[in-house]
Amino acid sequence: MGEKRLRAVVGLGNPGPAYTDTRHNLGFMVLDRLAQQVGVSFAKEGKLRSRLAVLRLEDREVYLLKPQTYMNLSGEAVRLLVEKKGLLPEEILVVYDDLDLPLGRLKLALSGSSGGHRGMGSVLEALGTTSVPRLRLGIGRPPAGVDAATYVLSPFAPEEREELDRLLERAVAAVKCALQEGMVQAMNKFNQRQL
Repeated sequence: MGEKRLRAVVGLGNPGPAYTDTRHNLGFMVLDRLAQQVGVSFAKEGKLRSRLAVLRLEDREVYLLKPQTYMNLSGEAVRLLVEKKGLLPEEILVVYDDLDLPLGRLKLALSGSSGGHRGMGSVLEALGTTSVPRLRLGIGRPPAGVDAATYVLSPFAPEEREELDRLLERAVAAVKCALQEGMVQAMNKFNQRQL
């Protein structure tokens, strides 16, 4: 049995303008940039409790999903996607922010725990498995005296913008590679190359 081809990319974040530029919305930012680069746009999809775009590759359609449930209930939207589109958990790449990686780092994996990320925890719980491919994007640890909840809901600082832009570009390239060449190839290319 070969590796399953990805049929969906889910970016985790919170809906609404108040959250647009926050660290916790990195998943949304990556999907927005990917959609812009490939010329597709998101539309509200009430049945999936999400904003949805469809990317047409040579051999298949790929769903780009931004759950509108708020972060901690992201699994509800992903479960609806799985049910309505007939997907398997291993065909979904989930993109989200990670406190345990320094800003600018990214890491692809085929499975694992949520690492304390409530949005990813919700996805794993909804799908009933830890075998869900993911792309973790480093936001670094909060500075002394700032709790994690406040930190993830704060915007990136001006001095972090350049690093953020590089991270978004690399993340989009990693997603494209995973879609076209598979997760294993993308892991080999992008988990090593941390510029």
